[in-house]
Amino acid sequence: MDSPATLQQLRRAVGQSLELVIITDQAGAIEYVNPAFEHLTGYSVQEVSGQTLGLLKSDQQPGELWEEMWDTVLAGNVFRGIVTARKKNGDTFIIEQVTTPLLNEQKQITHFISTARDITDRRRLEAELQQAQKIEALGRLAGGVAHDFNNLLMVISAYSELTLDGLAADSPLRHNVSEILTASRRAADLTRQLLAFGRKQVQSLQVLDLNSLLEKISRLLPRLIGEDIRLNFIPGEELGKVQADPVQIEQVIMNLATNARDAMPRGGTLTIETANIKLDDDYVQSHSVVIKGDYVLLAVTDSGDGIAPDHVARIFEPFYTTKASGKGTGLGLATVYGTVKQSGGFIWVYSELGLGTTFKIYLPRVEGKEAQDSKAASSPKCPHGYETLLLVEDETAVRDGERDFLVRQGYRVLTAQNGQEAIGVSRDYTGPIHLMITDVVMPEMGGAELAQQLSWERPGMKVLFMSGYAESAVLARGEIDIKRCFLQKPFSLRALARKIREVIETDSEAASVAASS
Repeated sequence: MDSPATLQQLRRAVGQSLELVIITDQAGAIEYVNPAFEHLTGYSVQEVSGQTLGLLKSDQQPGELWEEMWDTVLAGNVFRGIVTARKKNGDTFIIEQVTTPLLNEQKQITHFISTARDITDRRRLEAELQQAQKIEALGRLAGGVAHDFNNLLMVISAYSELTLDGLAADSPLRHNVSEILTASRRAADLTRQLLAFGRKQVQSLQVLDLNSLLEKISRLLPRLIGEDIRLNFIPGEELGKVQADPVQIEQVIMNLATNARDAMPRGGTLTIETANIKLDDDYVQSHSVVIKGDYVLLAVTDSGDGIAPDHVARIFEPFYTTKASGKGTGLGLATVYGTVKQSGGFIWVYSELGLGTTFKIYLPRVEGKEAQDSKAASSPKCPHGYETLLLVEDETAVRDGERDFLVRQGYRVLTAQNGQEAIGVSRDYTGPIHLMITDVVMPEMGGAELAQQLSWERPGMKVLFMSGYAESAVLARGEIDIKRCFLQKPFSLRALARKIREVIETDSEAASVAASS
C-alpha cells in the first residue's frame, strides 16, 4: 500500500502537470480535473463535477470519434486520438487525448482517467507550413508555365507588329492585326501576374519611403473604389525605409483596394495604415515562416462583408476566386502574395464574416537614401540604326521575328541559337560587333557566360540581356545590370529598338560586360 507521502507526491504531480488530467466514474461523470484543465477550458472544478466529457464537444469534431472512444474504453482498451474540443467561451482547441479504463481486483471498470496535451499551436503552425509549401509549389508551376507562354507571346506579338508595319494605312486587315496585338499584350499582363505570384518577375528594387509612395497612390484610389467608399490613409510617424519595386507595390495596393471595393457593395471605409514594428521571438513562435527583426507594416482594412474561414486558407492560390464567373481572374491576391514574398516580406489576412478584412504586410526595414523619381518617359518612336548586332536566342520563331524586324530597322544582324554557336559566329565574323543581344537562360551555355567569354575577344562589344525568368534566376547566372541592359520578356519590338539605342549610345560601364579578373 502506498504511503501517505507517496500519495501526496502523486497528488502534487497531477496538480502541477501541464497536461490535462480528468478522472470520471464508470458512467463517465467527471469526479476530478486538475488545474491545467481549468486553465485551458475556462471551467472550474465545481462547474464540471458530475458532468460528462460531452461538455467539451465541438461542432468541428465528428460524433463518430466519441463513439469510437467509448467503444474502445468500455472494451477495456486504451483510446488514443486527436480531439477538437470546445472551451467555456466557445473557442475550440485541439488535444492529443489518451483515455485509460481503471480496473478493480475483479477486473471490473470502476473509473476512466484521461490525459490530454494541448497541440492547438502546433497544428496551426503545421497548417501554415503546409499552406506555404502548397503556395510555393503552385508558384513554381505558375512561373514555369508563364515563362514558356511568354516565348509564345513573343512570337505572336512580334509577327503581329511586323505584319502591321507592312500593311497600308487603309488596309482592312489593320484592325484585325491590331486586335491580335492587343490580345497578346493582355495575355502578357496575365503572365506577368503569374510571374509575380511565382516570384519570377524581374524587380526594379529601390529604397522607398512607403508613406510618400502611398500618398501618391491614395490620390488615384478614389476613382478606383468609388464615391460611396471612404478612404483613410494613416501614415506612421518617422517611418523606416523598405527596399521594393515601386511599380509592384502600387500593383499590390491596387489589387487590395479592388478586392476591398468588391467586398463593400453598399459602401464603407477603406483604411491604409503604415507603422514601424519589431517582430520578436514571441511573434516568430506563433508565425512559423517569419524571421524576427525590424519591419515596416502596411495594413489595408475594409469594413466589408468579410471572408468565410474556409476561403481564407486559399485566397492566395492562383485562379482561386469567390467572385462570379467572369468577374475576376483569381490572380489578384496571388500576385500580391508573390510580390510581398519576392520583396522579402510576409503577408497575413484577418477576417470575420460581417466585420471586414485586414491584410497585414510586413516588409523588412532597410537603411539607405530614398530613390529619386525619374520623370523621363520612354519615347514612342521606333529608332533605326546601322550597327552590327549578334542576336542569340534558342527559340527559332522568336529569333527569326526579331531578326526580320532589326534588319528592317537598318541593322546588320548575325544570329545564333545558343552560346557555342554564337562564339563560332563571332570568331568567323571579322568586322566589329557593336552589340550582342542574348537570352540569359539557354542550353549548355547561358547568356552571362557567353558574354564573359566574348568580352575577352571583343572588349568593345556591348551586351543586352533578355529573359522571361526571375531576377534571382537571372542574377544567379552572372553579373547582369538589370536596370540598364536587360529586357523582360515579353517585350514589343519597339521596346527592343529603343533599348538597343539606349545601350549602344550610353558610355556607362554598366551597359557593357567587363571581363572578370
